[in-house]
Amino acid sequence: MSNIILNRRKLLIGSAALGSSLALSGCNQFDFLGQRGNPVRQALEQANVLTYRAQRALIGDSVLAREYSASEIRQGMKPNGSTEPMTPEYMFLKAQNFAPYKLTIKGMVEREVSFSLDELRNMPARSQITRHDCVEGWSCIAKWTGTALGPVLDMAGVKPGARFCVYHCFDNIQKTLSGDIFYYESSDLVDAYHPQTILSYGLNDQVLPVSNGAPVRLRIERALGYKQPKYLHTIELVDDLTPFGRGKGGYWEDNGYDWYGGI
Repeated sequence: MSNIILNRRKLLIGSAALGSSLALSGCNQFDFLGQRGNPVRQALEQANVLTYRAQRALIGDSVLAREYSASEIRQGMKPNGSTEPMTPEYMFLKAQNFAPYKLTIKGMVEREVSFSLDELRNMPARSQITRHDCVEGWSCIAKWTGTALGPVLDMAGVKPGARFCVYHCFDNIQKTLSGDIFYYESSDLVDAYHPQTILSYGLNDQVLPVSNGAPVRLRIERALGYKQPKYLHTIELVDDLTPFGRGKGGYWEDNGYDWYGGI
């Protein structure tokens, strides 16, 4: 089974590298991965299902990602992707040092709730030194500090029919003729309630920098880097991912990456 997981990761990294090069070309060539019957897309989906089932069946839901010692932090966390959203809303919040910021929990919940950055910081905190693995082939060990997502979701009262969290971000990652496309991601509730899944507001004992996702970045430590959405402002509880974006569960998933992204 370990060979299946290893081969699946190699396939994902290779396909993601292809996607990155296409994105840099400025074209919409990602679209071919979304075509029904495309062999690359089918292989990705099959590998995704294998890894998802293997991790859930073999290592359980509460097994922790490896944590490292402080001495193993050798460099600052590498910024990647968008490093500063330029929407008026985000620029206003940044100019106010994020004092007006609110994180909202909505959707299939008993009550919609919102929390300021100060309120999140005053909740019980968790720090963890983990390795960030990017599909581009690089890794970086860093210390992340924040509040566990699970108890925050409990404050909203997740309804029994909810299956996924959709994470909405300030990051206007792509501009089109019809308007901005904003980064979004999703996870199942197992990963949302995992003890290492945190709403991070600190990095390497400092306030989380804008280039790394301030004011709040989600950390799902058992997943690849694109599953760690930056500039998070809303978490929506849903039972179906198809109404969002192209229906694949995330910005990069809509463009050919797999949904689970587990490591």
